[in-house]
Amino acid sequence: MKIVTGLVLLMFCSAVFGQKSNIIARNAKIEKVGTGYSFTEGPAVAKDGKVYFTDQPNDRIYVWDEKKGVSLWSEETGRSNGMYFNADNELVSCADLNNQIVLFEKDKKMQVVYEKYDGKHLNGPNDLWITPNGGIYFTDPYYHRNYWQEGHTEVQDARGVYHLSPEGKIIRVIDDYKQPNGLIGTPDGKTLYVADINDRKIWKYDIQPDGTLANKTFFAPNGSDGMTIDNKGNVYLTMGKVWVYSPKGELIQEIEVPESPSNVCFGGKRKNTLFITARTSVYTLKMKVKGVD
Repeated sequence: MKIVTGLVLLMFCSAVFGQKSNIIARNAKIEKVGTGYSFTEGPAVAKDGKVYFTDQPNDRIYVWDEKKGVSLWSEETGRSNGMYFNADNELVSCADLNNQIVLFEKDKKMQVVYEKYDGKHLNGPNDLWITPNGGIYFTDPYYHRNYWQEGHTEVQDARGVYHLSPEGKIIRVIDDYKQPNGLIGTPDGKTLYVADINDRKIWKYDIQPDGTLANKTFFAPNGSDGMTIDNKGNVYLTMGKVWVYSPKGELIQEIEVPESPSNVCFGGKRKNTLFITARTSVYTLKMKVKGVD
């Protein structure tokens, strides 16, 4: 009996922590730091290491502090989904109640950054990443929401990915996906990774000076909901579990989570805590690697 139990434990540890890398801190374990939500999403780390995340169906944003835990931050979020902090430490969000990109000012008031493309409402902005120079890449798939007004339909001719320049110029940079979802870029602003979740593929692009993308290259299978990157250039995907790929596209880690993860980022004062949103709960895992600004 002890031999069987030990074998099961060994198999579990191998599945959680893998054998191909040492990116997870020694003796680290997945910890549940919040629960009781409907569907958690959109984790974004502020400059002080606090992580903001959404309970999207309940139209709320919460904040996690590694010392104080989780507290409610706002109940008026425009149905925020994916989020990211800009260089001024302001929270920018994909708010699909009215199909907008919004910014939360210091007093938590929402300011519309962008809405409508080619004179029509967006399908429903889902996730975003902000470049070092302040440009915003965002995905615009279509997931029908029961809180939309009657008659709301998919009006864009592609489920696309867009680039909004710091000057406010908008261009569609991807129009050939089944369903774009998660995306993340490198801190030097040169490379963008984008998930086509329904095609179960991650693609890699070179970012051009004008915001367009070049050299589309297959990077990894599995697809992904949310994504993040660490200071070694490893890319983290969320699809059933957390999958970690090296910059060369090699699978180096599989991290099992008690609930299927939806998104991920690094938080904490040292940015060495992997923060995972997963359905009704949020989880953390101490890492050897760190997140990037």
